[in-house]
Formats: sequence, structure tokens, C-alpha cells
Amino acid sequence: MSGMVEKRGRGYWLTHAGLIGGVLVIFFPIYLAFVASTVSQPEIVRPPMPLIPGGHFFENYREALVSGINAPVARMLFNSTVMALGIALGKIVISILSAFAIVYFRFPFRQTFFWLIFLTLMLPVEVRIVPTYEVAANFGLLNSYPGLILPLIASATATFLFRQFFLTVPDELAEAARVDGAGPMRFFIDILLPMSRTNIAALFVILFIYGWNQYLWPLLITTDPQMNTIVMGIKQMFPSGDDIANWPVIMATAILAMLPPVAVVIFMQKLFIKGLIETEK
Repeated sequence: MSGMVEKRGRGYWLTHAGLIGGVLVIFFPIYLAFVASTVSQPEIVRPPMPLIPGGHFFENYREALVSGINAPVARMLFNSTVMALGIALGKIVISILSAFAIVYFRFPFRQTFFWLIFLTLMLPVEVRIVPTYEVAANFGLLNSYPGLILPLIASATATFLFRQFFLTVPDELAEAARVDGAGPMRFFIDILLPMSRTNIAALFVILFIYGWNQYLWPLLITTDPQMNTIVMGIKQMFPSGDDIANWPVIMATAILAMLPPVAVVIFMQKLFIKGLIETEK
């Protein structure tokens, strides 16, 4: 018995040592980026690379937030936040309503419509980029938040996940709501939405990061630097030709770009994990 406890103890510490080692390996490049964002340009370009934060933290971050390169980083962070929130919330609203209609309403070809929605997984925005851009341009959506958000708010994956969850909800709940005189939307709002809380939270985290990391579509739909997203801004900060990169400001921008997604993951961590591993009923 003591031998089993001893082995379990060794495995416990070895597991945690491996996890800590993995975290350090992943975190080290981020730490280097943070160090680079706190030093001066000569300190970065002169080897060896410093491993201790410098004294230019406030100077570099203030320059990035206020001036940036093509547009202030604060403006690009705001654009990315609006876009990511719009995409995440739009996808969730459209997907949960679509799944609700497919599961709880009887209409002709409802399964056909579902599989047609599911088949759109084979047509990501990169494949339909030209017609999508033409439609957005014809509707006057260039250089606008609706142009950044609307073409990306449909989600076959989220519709599928909500459909599968609704199929696990006991039919007795719908029958009880009908007996009590509740209409379809009352049943949806009072029963299905609260039960879907953890699923919505898990999807929100995934979809927010998806929207935050978009690059190709914002690159096409925006020509005004004031509408640039932070992912576009980082790419545009890299020098072309004989230009010299302002590496401290670029690294400060990269660190700032990581903060909102990390904050969303940390803030919704419990609901995110709960939504992935269990279902509220």
C-alpha cells in the first residue's frame, strides 16, 4: 500500500513538473516579446538580446497607443474588439435561433435546410471571398463595422452544436411548457436559453478569438487606416524595403494585441470548461 502511495506521489510531481516545463517553454517567447517592448531600439538590435525588462516601458507603450505606425494602436484595438464581439454575438444569436427552429418546428425540408447549412463548412470565407466582397461593396459596407462583421456572422458549426444540445433536452419540458400556455419564444427564453448558458459561454470564447484573429477579410474590406484591426496593424508595422523597424513599438503592439483574448479566456474560464465537458439540464 505504501508503495502505491509512493508511486502515485512521484507521478503527481512528475506530471506537474512536465506541465510547468511546458508552460515555461510556451511562455518564454511571450516574455522575450515583453522584454523587447520595454527597451530602446539600440538595445534590441545590438546582440545579445536583453533578458531583463528595460526602462522604456511607459514610453514605448504610450507611443504605440497614441501614435502607432499607420493608426494609433488604441483605435485598432477598439476596431478589433467591436469586430470580435459583433462576430461572436452574431454567430451565437443566429445559430441558436436556427437550431431552435430546426429542432422544435415542423416545416417542409427542415432536415434538408440543416444539411445545407452544415455543407457551408466546406465554403469558408477564403473560398467565397470575391462574391462576398462584391456584395459588401454593392451595399456600401466598405470601411464600416457592419462590413467587418456581417459577412462572418453565420456559423454552421455553432448551429450544429446547438442542434445537438437541443436534441438532448427532454420532450417533457416542451410538453409542460405547452400545457402551461407558454408559446414557442417563451419556451425558448425561459427554458432553453438558461439551459444553454454554459454552451453559449464556451462558444463565445472560441468565436471571440476567431473574430479577433481575422486578417484576410478586414484587409480587403478596409482601406481607411482608421478602420484597421490590430492584426492588420501588426503586419503593417513590419518594414518594407530599406525602412527600419521600430521593434520596441511593434513588440508593445503585439503584447497589447494579446491582452483582450487572454482576458476573455480568463474571465470565462470556468464557464468555458464547463460548457465543453458537461451539459446543464
